Order: sequence, then C-alpha cells, then structure tokens
Amino acid sequence: MTIRERLEQEEREFLSEFASHSADSKGRDFKEEECDIRPVYQRDRDRILHSKSFRRLKDKTQVFLTPEGDHYRTRLTHTLEVSQNARTIAKALKLNEDLVEAIALGHDLGHTPFGHAGERALNEVSKKGFEHNEQSVRVVEVLEKEGRGLNLTWEVRDGILNHQTKSTPHTLEGKIVRLSDKIAYIHHDMDDAIRARILCEDDIPKELRNTLGNTTTKRFDKFVHDIITNSQGINDIRMSDEVFEAMLDMRKFMFLNVYTNPVVKHEEGKAERLVKSLYEYYMNNSSKLPDEYKILMNDKGDSLDRVVCDYVSSMTDKYAIAHFQKLFMPDSWKDLV
Repeated sequence: MTIRERLEQEEREFLSEFASHSADSKGRDFKEEECDIRPVYQRDRDRILHSKSFRRLKDKTQVFLTPEGDHYRTRLTHTLEVSQNARTIAKALKLNEDLVEAIALGHDLGHTPFGHAGERALNEVSKKGFEHNEQSVRVVEVLEKEGRGLNLTWEVRDGILNHQTKSTPHTLEGKIVRLSDKIAYIHHDMDDAIRARILCEDDIPKELRNTLGNTTTKRFDKFVHDIITNSQGINDIRMSDEVFEAMLDMRKFMFLNVYTNPVVKHEEGKAERLVKSLYEYYMNNSSKLPDEYKILMNDKGDSLDRVVCDYVSSMTDKYAIAHFQKLFMPDSWKDLV
C-alpha cells in the first residue's frame, strides 16, 4: 500500500459521511499517473501554491489602492485568510481540509489589478463581459504552464467557479470556502477601514454589535462558531437565521460605508481608465501581445477580446502602472513621476 492509498483509507475512516473523499474525485480533464504520496486534492493545492498567478496576488489590490502602510490586506493575504477560515471550519466538521485549502488558494487567481475596479473596467469593455471567478477557472485550465493549465480535479474547479454569492458549489467543502470568503473580507476590510480611520467601532449599528460582537475579532469568532454549530451532522453548510441576516446587514453596511465610500474610492476611476486604456491598446495592437497570448489565438482559436482580457487581468498593480507609463507617457516625462 502506498502512502497515498493509506491516506485515502484514513479519509474514509475519519472524515464525515458527507465529506468529499480524494479517492472518489470525478477526476481531471486529462488522465495522469497518481502520485504515490499525495492524494489528488493535496496535489491540486501544491500546483496552485507554486503557480505564477498565485505569486502575483501579493501585488494586487484587495480594497485600498496603494495604501500608506505595511499592514493593509492584499489579494494574497485575503486568500490566505480565506484558506485559514475554511480549514478551521472543515477540520471541526470532519470535512476534507485539502479540498477546501485548494479551492481557497485558487479562488481569486483570475482577479484583475486594482481589485474590483479593474474587474468592472474589463467587464464594461469586453464583448463577452468579465468575471473574476470565471477567469480563475480559465487560469487553472488554460493559462498556467504556458497554456497547458494545471489539470486540477473537477471538485476544485467547481469550488473556484462557484465561490461567489450568486452560485452554489456542489461539495460541502466548496460551500465552506464560499462562506469563508464572505466572512474573511467582512472581517479584514473592516479592520483595514478602522486602521485607515475611515470608520470607528461606534459607527457600526448597535444591533449588529449586539448580535455579532463589539470587535472585529469577536465578530469573526461568532461567524466561525455559528457555521460549525449549525452545520454539524447535516449535508449542508449553513448559519443560524439570526447570524446570517446580521452578516448580510454587515455586508450592506460595508458597501455603504467602505466599498462605495468616496474617501476610499476616489482614485478608482483613474484605475478603471488605466485598465480600459491597456485593453484598448492591445485590441488595436495585437502584434504587441506577448508570444504566449498570441499562441492562444493562433493555435487554440481564442478571440482577441478573450486573450487581451487574459493578459490585462494577469497584471499586478505595479506592472499595469509601469506598462501604462511605457505605452502612453513620453520618455522625457517619466523622471517627473
């Protein structure tokens, strides 16, 4: 018996009857030899962790554009917090930690530079629209490994695709990540907003503080405990009605006071114009695209619109800014910036 087979057997003996077992995965699009050490979801996690798109998350905006300070979240730290939340919940419910970790680490791989401002910009100019969850799946299926993709399992790709509110994953592990994403950004975006002095604790409605707690840490703890308490022994991941409604109200509060706050978002129009300018440039100058993106058009038949979105969305904030300067600013001006 290999180490992988022993680990798969331990999953069957220890995990919940509702868990996703590695040995029962629906598999990969392209069949490959099994690893003798790692079950399939461990391999998926490792492939995501070592990918270029994962490393680029460290220089992509979460909420605050170019904040002055070292402790504001980036898209990478958001991803790591989602992963930690999801693993905590999965462990308590005896679900598959490797699967939730793989989904969590991969859920934002397709995010644009400048956070949702960049996503809005590409969605407005692209002929077929743009959504980061769909792009994340395209990253792992097509764009990584010079067009070969990561060949991840169906369950991981399903969780990545369906991590947004409007969708429902097919596994409990995917549902954990979907909720963990929400409670992570509510928690850390509030923490960053308080750090930036956009909000203070007293700004939060009293009824929400009474239900969820009067600090960011207590609210996060409340969410996690509530999910675990209400999901034990059932084939679903859920929250109590009271806490779920309070979470939705907190999310609305965050949209009103942080995500659409003019103080926080006053520079986002510039970021959107920058992204649109890069998109329009490459739509009119496809010969200037990197070779790996030309191959997608020439060998795989992808449209120019699709490939330009691939390239622009892959950029980090810093690279997009530098590239914009290179394309649109006279050389004599660059020392003035």
